[in-house]
Amino acid sequence: MQKILLTLALLGGLCAQASATDEVVAYHYGMHLDIAKVLNITPVADVCGVVPVEMSYLDSSGNKHILQYSEFGSGCSN
Repeated sequence: MQKILLTLALLGGLCAQASATDEVVAYHYGMHLDIAKVLNITPVADVCGVVPVEMSYLDSSGNKHILQYSEFGSGCSN
């Protein structure tokens, strides 16, 4: 019985550790997003072209997500 409880405790610790790491998900067209609160958006690079940007947000359940999407850079002169 003690071995079973120890195994369950170890598995619970691994699951908690896995959920603590934030996985970046790439946006694709038509993707359903549940954004309740935006926490952070990385600044757009000062280049002329498309660059990746990341947005951290909380969903309606309070879970944190990181979404990566493309945005046009702010370095074009015209």
